[in-house]
Amino acid sequence: MAHDHDHDHDHDHDHGHDHDHVEELDEATIERIKERERDEVRRHALAQIRQYPDVALRMAAREVVEFDEYLVQLIERMQHLMIDAQGVGLAATQVGVLQRVFVFELEEGAPLAVCNPRFVDVSKDTDSDEEGCLSLQGVRVPVERAKKLKLEGKDPTGEDVSWELEGLSARIVQHELDHLDGVLIIDRTDAESRKEALGILRPQPVLR
Repeated sequence: MAHDHDHDHDHDHDHGHDHDHVEELDEATIERIKERERDEVRRHALAQIRQYPDVALRMAAREVVEFDEYLVQLIERMQHLMIDAQGVGLAATQVGVLQRVFVFELEEGAPLAVCNPRFVDVSKDTDSDEEGCLSLQGVRVPVERAKKLKLEGKDPTGEDVSWELEGLSARIVQHELDHLDGVLIIDRTDAESRKEALGILRPQPVLR
C-alpha cells in the first residue's frame, strides 16, 4: 500500500573528500539533493515491484507451510522494498511470490511481517477513504473498509502473533490481505473511480 505522503528515509553516505564541499552548501540545496536521492531509491524499488496488469497481482497466494531461511530472506527483501518505495505495506504477490505473507508498518515503527494472516473480530462499522497502491502507480481511489479488526497469523519463525488494529492501521492490513487473494483497490471502489483509474493505468500508445 502506498503512503499518503513520502517517508523521510534518508540514506547518508560518507563520500570522503566530497564531504567538506557538501557542508558548504545551503540547507535548501542539501535538501534538494537528498530528495533526488530518495526519488532514485524509490524508482529503483518500484521497478522490482509487480505493476498492473501483471498476472501475479490477480493470483491467490498459498498458505505458508515452511518457515525456513528462504521465508526470512523473502520477508527481509520485502521490508526493504516497502521502505525504499515509501510505502506502508507490501504483499508477497507484489514481488511475484505466491505465499500468504505481507509486511506492513504501523505509526512510523519498525516494519512488521505476518504469514497466513486472517481477520477476527471485524467491526461492522466502516468508513471510506482514498487508497493508493505500490502496484498501481498514479492511482488513488476511495475504498470502504472496516474501522477495527484483529489480525492473527504467524511470524517468520512460525510462532502465533496478533494485533488489534483500527483506523489507518486496520486499512493497511485489509489492503494487503486483499492482495493475497488477488483483489485490488480498483475492485473495491465505485464504478466512476474505477473507470478513471483504468484510464490512468492504460498503457500509452507508442508514437513512431
